[in-house]
Amino acid sequence: MIVDLRSDTVTRPTPAMHQAMMQAEVGDDVFGEDPSVLALERKCAALLGMEAAVFCPSGTMTNQIGIKINTQPYDEVICYKGSHIYKYEGGGVAGNSLASVRLLDGDRGRIAVKEIEANINNLNDAHLPITSVVSLENTVVREAGSYYTLDQVKVVSEFARSKGLKMHLDGARLFNALVETGDEPVAYGNFFDTISICLSKGLGAPVGSVLVCKKELEPKARRMRKAFGGGMRQAGFLAAAASYALDNHITRLKEDHTRARVLGKELSQLSWIKSVMPVDTNIVIFSVVDSTTPENILAQLNNEEVKAIKFGPQEIRLVTHLDFDDKMLDKTIQVFKKIKV
Repeated sequence: MIVDLRSDTVTRPTPAMHQAMMQAEVGDDVFGEDPSVLALERKCAALLGMEAAVFCPSGTMTNQIGIKINTQPYDEVICYKGSHIYKYEGGGVAGNSLASVRLLDGDRGRIAVKEIEANINNLNDAHLPITSVVSLENTVVREAGSYYTLDQVKVVSEFARSKGLKMHLDGARLFNALVETGDEPVAYGNFFDTISICLSKGLGAPVGSVLVCKKELEPKARRMRKAFGGGMRQAGFLAAAASYALDNHITRLKEDHTRARVLGKELSQLSWIKSVMPVDTNIVIFSVVDSTTPENILAQLNNEEVKAIKFGPQEIRLVTHLDFDDKMLDKTIQVFKKIKV
């Protein structure tokens, strides 16, 4: 039995999702004629309380489009220093938007008004880039799935907008946050200009992310999707899987969180593990003692058919997901207990 905890992107479609895909009605989405894609976009816009949505191949693309259509060249984006848009998207903010980035420390990745206020550039100082966007990430991948509540988002958004700033949300794992906070997703549309949600992570669709946005931004978003090479043709097969995931896989995310917390608690008792980050959702990040290396631990895990990834000089990451069940959890715990350092 192989246990793959490298990411929640490794899931495969369930039989019911396969069935939904095979029954999908399709057309040419670049011509705006794929009914399954159009239905998914309407579903996502309504779900998050916004007027428009654009289906794309990846969360990196939806993030990059969101930043692009909210900025002008030489602008600056405020975000957490470990945020995905900065750290894990190949320098896209610089390359695609010609914008610089102001990096904030945050509280486990959650940036607050006081920090933002201290980092807004003086508009009248020609030496400085123009601060134009605040980008939040929910949940925060680099901080073991820490999350914002809607109340925290509201405070940041209202302040940013009072300063004339746009708001972007990298909501790759937004639904992981929502099942913990109990907040209504429809309220999110009140506080952002663009929202990126990923459907191929915890929700279990094989491919796809959606950029939800204000209606006036939709033409720009579609133009940038084309420019970035994201126009797909009969994409309805993928959209049908994504729609099925939204209808059937949101509430079950709680199961992933429960297993992740059990895993985190068990790991914290092992002598060769220096520390385990708080486990808020489905991501477990731990540091190993200086006398060993992540590579050594990963090799031993791999020998037992448990897969994980290095996530820092002394860090390893595990992510629970749709295809990780209780039997796999038990195996994983036993394998970790066998590791020798």
